[in-house]
Amino acid sequence: MPVYSMTGYASGQNGPTGSHSDAETRPQPTGRLGVEIRSVNSRFLDLTFKLPEELRQHEPALRELLTGQLKRGKVELRVAFENPASAGVADPSTKLLQRLNGVQDNIKSWLPSARDLSVADVLRLAAGDSAPRGDLGPDLTELAEKTLKALLAAREREGARLAKMLLDHLGQLRKLAAQALPLVPKLVEQQRNRFLERWQEAMGLGGGATAPEAAQDRALSEATAFAIRIDVAEELTRLDSHLDEIERLAKKGGEIGKRLDFLIQELHREANTLGSKSATLEMTRIGVDMKVLVEQMREQVQNIE
Repeated sequence: MPVYSMTGYASGQNGPTGSHSDAETRPQPTGRLGVEIRSVNSRFLDLTFKLPEELRQHEPALRELLTGQLKRGKVELRVAFENPASAGVADPSTKLLQRLNGVQDNIKSWLPSARDLSVADVLRLAAGDSAPRGDLGPDLTELAEKTLKALLAAREREGARLAKMLLDHLGQLRKLAAQALPLVPKLVEQQRNRFLERWQEAMGLGGGATAPEAAQDRALSEATAFAIRIDVAEELTRLDSHLDEIERLAKKGGEIGKRLDFLIQELHREANTLGSKSATLEMTRIGVDMKVLVEQMREQVQNIE
């Protein structure tokens, strides 16, 4: 399955006539529909709809369409309807003027104090008379489906880029781990010998107040404990296991964002521990480079669905 990003944008427009099989039998609206869908990262699926008032009744169908295809992300769907008949000042027809005049006379016969219609009132009523009478639902659904398909394609392209970036960073982390692994036994032995030498120097300055064998045993015990504290072999083993799992998920695809986010936190913990146990400049450098790479991965993983 592909890896999907939560970041994407798509838009589409169509004319007044759809491509439905019943297009010739149903009333055709006059105007142009436009649909925009944009999405950014979010922990959950958060949908927002911005629809014209005459299309508000179609929000449940649009919501069902989006929830059927999207799992995570902050998604905004915006619909615009442009009616050429209402662009500018509507020209009232003679039939409409006659009807308005008759209605006004009928009202004034019952309500003599009612004011006459103004020019603004007539223009407003004329604009309402020219509003679309056709059902925009089928055209809106078809256009929304096409736009959603384009959004998914955009999110898939971005997801493929993020997956490639993850795999590249995994390769760099493996190289750093390979550099650190041979240093572990050398560091342990080096620190053990250094600790023992310092202990012997301290015993010499102390005038041999403690038996030599007892002092040496204690020195070896202390050196061993210190060597265990700086041993990062376990951290490197766990780090390698996390890298394998991230690589498996990136190649598998699907809804992997939350699991990747958890694994990145584990990677960050191992890199931090490795840095805190560092006893040499070389190991410190490796730990810092690892944390930089993991932080870059964290920023990108937060965009994966």
